[in-house]
Amino acid sequence: MRYKAILAALLFMMALPAMAASWQPTNKYSIRFSSNDASGIFKTFSSTLVFDEQNLGTSKFTATVEVASINTGNGLQNKHAKGAEWFDATTYPQIRFVSDKIVKAGSGYQATGTLEMHGVKKQVTIPFTFQRKGNAGTFAGSFSVNRNDYHIGKAGNKVEEVIRIDISVPVVQK
Repeated sequence: MRYKAILAALLFMMALPAMAASWQPTNKYSIRFSSNDASGIFKTFSSTLVFDEQNLGTSKFTATVEVASINTGNGLQNKHAKGAEWFDATTYPQIRFVSDKIVKAGSGYQATGTLEMHGVKKQVTIPFTFQRKGNAGTFAGSFSVNRNDYHIGKAGNKVEEVIRIDISVPVVQK
C-alpha cells in the first residue's frame, strides 16, 4: 500500500514542471494597427495565456479581438471600417488567434498558429517577447498582415495592403 502512495507522489512531482503558468491580462493592454494610410486600436480583447519559459511545449495562446471595438480616432472612419466593404463586423464579429506551438527564437519567442479574420484562416508566426517581473509580466509583439489575404477591403484600394499590428499585453499570474 505504501509503495502506491510513494509512486503517486513521484508521478505528481514529475508532472509539476509540465504545468505551465496561466496569465491573466490586465486592462492596460494595447492592440494597435497601422499603415501609412490608416491606424487605430481595438479596444476589446480577451485571451487565455498559458506560458512557461522553461517548458514551452506546455504553452498555448488563444486571443480574441472584437471587431466592433475598432477605434481610428474618427467616428466616420470607425463606421466605415466596421462596414461590409472592410471588416464587416456584423458578419465577422471577431478576429481570433490560436497558437499551435510556441518556440524560443533569439532573445524572444515565436507563436505559430491560426489567425482568423473576415472568415479566412491563415497560418501565421508572431514574434514576441515576455518580460517577467515576479508574478507579473508583459507580452509584446509586432507582425504584419496583408489585408488582401483576408479579403478586407478591395485590392488596390487607397489603403496600403500590408498592415502592421503591435501588441502589448501586461499580465498577472493566476
